Amino acid sequence: MSRAILRAALLLAPVALATLTGCGGAAPAATPPAHVVPTSAAPAPATASGAAGAAPAAPMAASEPVRVRVPAAGVDTSPVLGLGLAADGTVEVPSVADGDKIGWYTKGVTPGETGPAVLIGHFDTARGPAVLKDVAKVHTGDEITVTRADGTDAVFRVRELEQVDKKNFPTAKVYGDTARPELRLITCGGDITAGHRPDNIIMYADLVR
Repeated sequence: MSRAILRAALLLAPVALATLTGCGGAAPAATPPAHVVPTSAAPAPATASGAAGAAPAAPMAASEPVRVRVPAAGVDTSPVLGLGLAADGTVEVPSVADGDKIGWYTKGVTPGETGPAVLIGHFDTARGPAVLKDVAKVHTGDEITVTRADGTDAVFRVRELEQVDKKNFPTAKVYGDTARPELRLITCGGDITAGHRPDNIIMYADLVR
C-alpha cells in the first residue's frame, strides 16, 4: 500500500465526516440528476488519454491555488482557503461564514502537480445556498480552472461524477496515488436528514492544459 493510500485510510472517518459540518439547512433537496453516478453503480472507466479522450497535460510545478472557476455551475471564487486537519484529527472544511468559498486540502498536492489535488466546498449551509449550490449543472466534459499563485492556470476536465454515502466514502479512490495530475472537487448531496445531507458528490477531473 502506498504512503498516500495509507494516509488516506487513516483519514477515512474524518473525510467522511468533513462535509457534514454546516452542510444542510433551509435549502432545497440536492438529489443529483441521472448523470451523477451513484456509488452502487459501476463508475465510468477512465481512458488512458485522460478525460473525454483529451491528451493528458504535462505535470506542473507546485503552486498553491488562489481562484477556482467552474463555469457550468456559475462558480468563480477567490481566495481559495487552506484546509488542514482540525484538533480532533478530522479534515477541515470551509466555515459557515465562508460558504461562498472553496477550500484546498493542503496535506495533498497542489492542483496541476502529479497526484490528486482535493478541493472542498459547501452545497449549502444553515445560512442557505453556498458556492456549489448548482453542482447538478456540472456534467462530464465540463472544465474546472484553478488559477495558481504563480499566475498559471491549471485546467481540468471532469471525467466522472459520483454520489456516495458519507459512511462509505471512497478514500483510496479520492486520495490514492495517481500517475497524472488529477483533481477532486467534493460537496454535499442527498436530501436533508436530521439537519444534514447524508451524501457527498465527488467530481473527478484530469488536467488537460
